[in-house]
Amino acid sequence: MSTSNAGINRQKLFWGSCLALLTTAFAFTVIASIAFSVKQEFNVTNAQLGLFTGVFFIGFTVSQVLFAPFCDTIGMRWIVRFAFVGHVVGALLLLFAGSFGMAVAGSLFAGLGAGLVEAGCNPLVAALYPDDKSAKLNLFHMWFPYGNLIAALLTTFVMSAFIGDGEWRGYTALILVPAIAYGIMMLFSDYPPTEGASAGVSFAESLKATFSPIMLIMLPMMLITASMELPPSTWVPPVLQSGGVDGILVFGFIFGIMGTLRLVAGPILKALTPTGVLFGGSILATIGLYLFSQADSTLMYFLTAAVWATGIALFWPTMLGFVSERNPKSGALGLGAMGAVGMLASFLVTPWLGNIADIEGHTQIQAPAAMEVFQTVQDEWPAVAATAGVLQEDLEAVISSVNEVTAAYEADGALPAGATAQALRAVSGADIDSDAKAAAAAILGPAENYGGKTSFETLAPFGIILIVVFGFLFFQDRRSGGYKAEKLVATDEKEGAAA
Repeated sequence: MSTSNAGINRQKLFWGSCLALLTTAFAFTVIASIAFSVKQEFNVTNAQLGLFTGVFFIGFTVSQVLFAPFCDTIGMRWIVRFAFVGHVVGALLLLFAGSFGMAVAGSLFAGLGAGLVEAGCNPLVAALYPDDKSAKLNLFHMWFPYGNLIAALLTTFVMSAFIGDGEWRGYTALILVPAIAYGIMMLFSDYPPTEGASAGVSFAESLKATFSPIMLIMLPMMLITASMELPPSTWVPPVLQSGGVDGILVFGFIFGIMGTLRLVAGPILKALTPTGVLFGGSILATIGLYLFSQADSTLMYFLTAAVWATGIALFWPTMLGFVSERNPKSGALGLGAMGAVGMLASFLVTPWLGNIADIEGHTQIQAPAAMEVFQTVQDEWPAVAATAGVLQEDLEAVISSVNEVTAAYEADGALPAGATAQALRAVSGADIDSDAKAAAAAILGPAENYGGKTSFETLAPFGIILIVVFGFLFFQDRRSGGYKAEKLVATDEKEGAAA
């Protein structure tokens, strides 16, 4: 560590950074775990639900793009402060969400906070541990999967015991608790300069390095590695829940494996090298995601999820470590570009998967069964709605959506895509005692499960690109004598050597 870090409390800043990433993980899990409830309460399509979960990623991307280029100049402390504001505002918007738009805004602000944690804490960890960046970045990023595991267990076994059905907003407390903790630890601490600032690397040099040949390879690969990890992970709870499996437990299981592998990433990286880890991970991730899409039992979901999780576990931090070690002059800007590209991919891919789920799920809805449910609603519910008091408007909206679908069916002889699932969703979520509710859920559940799994199957072949590119980098390193990391020399060390 250079003398520029003298007097800096490395342990406090590192563990504060871990708490900040834990907050991001809690926000990610809360948004995933309440997705099904949000869909039911606000009666939205899978594509719209993809917007709710996916806007978290666009918030991440925007904050990376806006703040990572200025990390060397404004300093990492201000970026962490802005992250704290994003996390807290996002949690409060979700807590008081009275509309789907407000819930989307909460997801967006939580994503802004998450991106600012990446923009500030990745270069902070690199500056605190310049001789061990890949291993420390993996240890730091361990708290994202472990955070998801902890949050999944809390939401499943603790929060659910104190929060009633439909009270999903209460889960946002999980975001506020670690946010306040890292705020206390980090908002007023002393920070070191970034590695680039310490070495006297100019913004022009950093920008040039960010567009170097190795970055032009790694940025597109970040698009795919992030797409293989985060978007399908987000969809695991609602997809499996619609099939009668506790998706949040599988979600937690996936992130538990990822966290454990990141905990022991140091020895793995030394044995396999970063390019070896990326090559092996791409093989397991591609095979695992495809097999997961074909699973048809709880046991197979867990077994195939284990293969997929092992593959994606070290992708994100090792990609960052590789760029920081092989292209150190890109500095905070390069790390920010990698994170922004990864989250941009997640924002684009998440609603894409939702759209595939809508299209493919519709093919599994049998017209006779659906029309029987809709006929029951048309025959019985208008009389109930007329005496339902405050619920009359809600029930009339459900009846209206059913009428639109039946009219389209009678005119075209086919159930309309999108609107049919929406009508079934509205019926199954209506606040009324009717056999039609259970019948609608019985039709919709398997269809949504099939559609979601088909979207995973569509994504899996993109992993072949990763296998080819990372395999090339790995074998190129072997031919050239092994993996070699580059290190920047701090300005004060250069002056000392010259003296």
